[in-house]
Amino acid sequence: MTDEAPLRRRDTPEPERDGRPHADSPDPTSGGPEPVPLTAPREGTPRPVETDDELAEVVARMAAGSGPVAVDAERASGYRYTQRAYLVQLRRAGAGTVLIDPMPLDDLRTLDAALAESEWVLHAASQDLACLAELGMKPRRLFDTELAARLAGFERVGLAALTEQLLGYSLEKHHSAADWSTRPLPESWLTYAALDVELLTDLRDHLAAELDRQGKTAWAAEEFAALVASADRPPRVRPDPWRRTSGIHRVRGARAQSRVRALWYARDGVAARRDSAPGRVLPDSAIVAAAEADPKDERTLLAIAGFGGRSVRRLARVWLDALDEARALPDDALPVNQPVEGPPPPHRWAERDPVAAARLARCRAVVVATAEGHNLPPENLISPDFVRRLAWSPPDEVNAQTVGDTLRGFGARSWQVTLLADQLAAVLPEPSTT
Repeated sequence: MTDEAPLRRRDTPEPERDGRPHADSPDPTSGGPEPVPLTAPREGTPRPVETDDELAEVVARMAAGSGPVAVDAERASGYRYTQRAYLVQLRRAGAGTVLIDPMPLDDLRTLDAALAESEWVLHAASQDLACLAELGMKPRRLFDTELAARLAGFERVGLAALTEQLLGYSLEKHHSAADWSTRPLPESWLTYAALDVELLTDLRDHLAAELDRQGKTAWAAEEFAALVASADRPPRVRPDPWRRTSGIHRVRGARAQSRVRALWYARDGVAARRDSAPGRVLPDSAIVAAAEADPKDERTLLAIAGFGGRSVRRLARVWLDALDEARALPDDALPVNQPVEGPPPPHRWAERDPVAAARLARCRAVVVATAEGHNLPPENLISPDFVRRLAWSPPDEVNAQTVGDTLRGFGARSWQVTLLADQLAAVLPEPSTT
């Protein structure tokens, strides 16, 4: 661990501890000491960096620091259309904690260059890597504390839960769903953001030691390398995204589905122009209700639940035009169900292909038993989608080599193939009846 100043605490008088997170994992059922509420960073809450000169000073500080760098980002999910970062937090031994407001800055490429040789520590890295890449920041090495905790078999892997269990400090998470595009950011929000990186490298040290104890360090290294490789990969564009409208299963018929599609794209256009989350422009429930009712005038439209708000009423003509366009479509322009890539949903296997359904059950049993034997969640041992694809369409010649090659082709890591290929190859063929 790094040699840093002690943390400030709420409790008085000062308990008989040295101010550092304790090394032993507290057991919440043992009647041991209560976790210490962590309410302020060691050096206080820093003011966000907002200018090029301030950024240059931060770059120099971070470059002069030592050891891993804790990194986090705050977005405005549920409030904004984009998933951009509205605050970036960093902490490094010898440099302290830094908060950066990226909105007035062009990018953070100079900071990225200063940290190029450093290991980045993130919690649930896949949530933040894309928005950091938009700012020109991409780790070359990383340690994901959430993923490490999963591999180590922890049941609760949230940052607050792990910090409490492993380090003996409790973090408040009441600003996690805040609108981080708010300016100026309240002081309490900034303190919350700074605390998110306050103990991240300490947590990394504990989890790294636990992975080493369990013989899983190499597994974690493969997982982290895969995250790094995908850090700046553009998100996969879903075909027909309107089909994910909540409640669309209630909409019957291609003509009614065309109304869902038209309203979805109309809403998406408004949301993009406003940089507002689509659900704040018009809820999914309103789209589904309008698709079912097919209103033809403003009065009927505004009587539908979800269309009564002032901002929605102002857009009545937009919604009616979308419905008019859907109504005017010829039959050959109506939505059709697209063929699904890969196997069907598992609940249909027994009807579609009972042999494949039995094969999937055997494969799943292998995965569950192997995961239990190695104290990790089955979904972290292997992607359930990989298992389904293998069971639905196994290689022509089934053996450990062909099964391993198939899994690697799906994207499985070497450690996963090593643990599973032999066992899956053994259960893929139908059991002998003799």
